[in-house]
Amino acid sequence: MTPLLFAATGGYFTRLAGMLNIALEGQLLAGAFAAITAMYFTGNFAAGIVAAVLTSVTLSALLAFTILYLRSNVFISGIAVNLFAGGLTVVLSHYLFNTRGVVALRETRFLPFVDIPLISNIPFIGGFISGHSPYIYASWLFLILAGIAVYHTPFGYRLRACEKHPDVLASLGINPVRYRFAAFLVSGFFCGIGGSFLSLNLGAFVPNMTAGKGWIALVVIFIGGRKTPGLLAAAFAFGLAEAVSNYAQGPLNIPADIILAAPYLFTLVAMVLVSIRENQRTDLN
Repeated sequence: MTPLLFAATGGYFTRLAGMLNIALEGQLLAGAFAAITAMYFTGNFAAGIVAAVLTSVTLSALLAFTILYLRSNVFISGIAVNLFAGGLTVVLSHYLFNTRGVVALRETRFLPFVDIPLISNIPFIGGFISGHSPYIYASWLFLILAGIAVYHTPFGYRLRACEKHPDVLASLGINPVRYRFAAFLVSGFFCGIGGSFLSLNLGAFVPNMTAGKGWIALVVIFIGGRKTPGLLAAAFAFGLAEAVSNYAQGPLNIPADIILAAPYLFTLVAMVLVSIRENQRTDLN
């Protein structure tokens, strides 16, 4: 759930601004590679996270510039960033590590786990909430902060106005393009953290290790609606589907390809149901 939630939280800002960040997949992948590269040469987790955020934000800024100032198509530009990130990570992997495959750390180091006092001793609930990576708690905290920023700050009011009332903002002397650009930067920030979790949690970078998580995050945004609790619920549902597919590969006598495809089948079904719901609302209106 965690990388999905990070990416969806970032894409949530661009969605509220009236834009759609198609490049979540590429930003996650670039962040994952930057994190493991910085960690490889410095041995510092913080350096890996910072490198991932800077790389993802840079890609996001490039995307925002081409869309908002050069007037390029948002879908084509987003797909171009995804393809660029996929190819660039392979090229840099060959140049820096002399491999086109897995880039592993010199020494195996794993992220620490956090035990929450008192809660960790509660049966079932303690094991569900406590004893996880700091990234997981950070994803929950950032989601709460995102909800506060969007619905309880001037920045959030103006950001949401960019979607349906940009002319009103302009009449007040507020440039909606700047807020949309800021939304892309926020999206890059969250994708960078989510990408760093993928590689640092594994202790290695694998080509295309995002495996469609950026695309699934887009679905999470649509299913979650315009509220942060909806994002959390949708990310949990998709994370659960992927976890079930991973654990089911051994016990169930089902072809592995079908089991591995389960999260994507779940995504397809979810999108169909959302489309049906939206069409029903349109008919009622």
